[in-house]
Amino acid sequence: MNLFQVYPLFDVEPVKAKGSYVYDTAGQKYLDFYGGHAVISIGHSHPHYVNRVTAQLNEIGFYSNSVPIGIQQELAQKLGKLSGYENWNLFLCNTGAEANENALKVASAHNGRKKIMAFKGAFHGRTSLAVAVTDNPNIVFPVNEGAEVVRFEFNDFEGVEKAMQQEDISSVIIEPLQGVGGIESPSPEFLHHLRTLCNETGTVLILDEVQSGFGRTGKFFAHQLFGVEPDIISMAKGMGNGFPVGGVMIHPKFEASFGMLGTTFGGNHLACTACLAVLEVLEKENLMRNAEQLGTYLKQELAKLLKVQDVRGFGLMIGVEFDQPVAEWRKELLYTHRIFTGSSSNKKVLRLLPPLSIGKEECDQLITALKEVLK
Repeated sequence: MNLFQVYPLFDVEPVKAKGSYVYDTAGQKYLDFYGGHAVISIGHSHPHYVNRVTAQLNEIGFYSNSVPIGIQQELAQKLGKLSGYENWNLFLCNTGAEANENALKVASAHNGRKKIMAFKGAFHGRTSLAVAVTDNPNIVFPVNEGAEVVRFEFNDFEGVEKAMQQEDISSVIIEPLQGVGGIESPSPEFLHHLRTLCNETGTVLILDEVQSGFGRTGKFFAHQLFGVEPDIISMAKGMGNGFPVGGVMIHPKFEASFGMLGTTFGGNHLACTACLAVLEVLEKENLMRNAEQLGTYLKQELAKLLKVQDVRGFGLMIGVEFDQPVAEWRKELLYTHRIFTGSSSNKKVLRLLPPLSIGKEECDQLITALKEVLK
């Protein structure tokens, strides 16, 4: 049997990883400034993470949600405390797409409506509803075309206000900082305007923090930089530092009922342990502060480079827009300078999503390599 080839691959296979570095089959060392799509939050193979997960596996690795799983409540309490949402409720799943899928369902169950408002450049996942609200027709298939979605540009005050006043919108789903879309964010005023409109119309405000959550922007969630409180928050990526974990944080005004949502693997013992280990390291090593400080330093140094038109983002979720496409430069960074970086739907944007434990030395290594590439 062969693999179903749907991924374009670089000719480098990491087989070992530690901290901010990965190592290929020949033992060659690479600096990881992409973290596997913002997944590696506390660094590869962090000792506390490895020990925590190993100890849990020696006890029990999995049982389904047909029995009590005490570590789920432990995770909910720790997550509530660190995120500032202690009185909210938590539904655990496996991926970001699944988190968004369930968030949209909860919203629809709450107000009985069908239509969804989404935004240009958005990426919310590849499952049915999640792909319907994603702004990429190449990954939407006939079976995904049933959802009723209205889509707007960021900061289209007039458009969203008219739609929410005239149409029966169930929920608004928005990334406070788009990842795949090229590290773009709405204005604070626009997010506040959405919050006001949702309050007035009974519409549910969902903030997709799948990529931007868990300390990546210097705050626990990116929306906390804007001072806006949503109704539902979706998350995944850095939540498990490589272990598949997703979640939906839900305001207490929403009522749960048996059978409303469900998952076989979500919230299993290993997944919860991985997430708890991440939270413990984030707190103990003050990684959100590190993300804020190193992100500021990186943006200042990146802005000085040749051919750079814009540097944007928050913390260690950074987009560098150049005056031409970056695909060949990414290859040179990887094969010549041995640094992994990311792309976006904007072909001129280099996306940087390193572990939150990255140091100044690694940041300088990237800057030096970029200077050489841009010559």
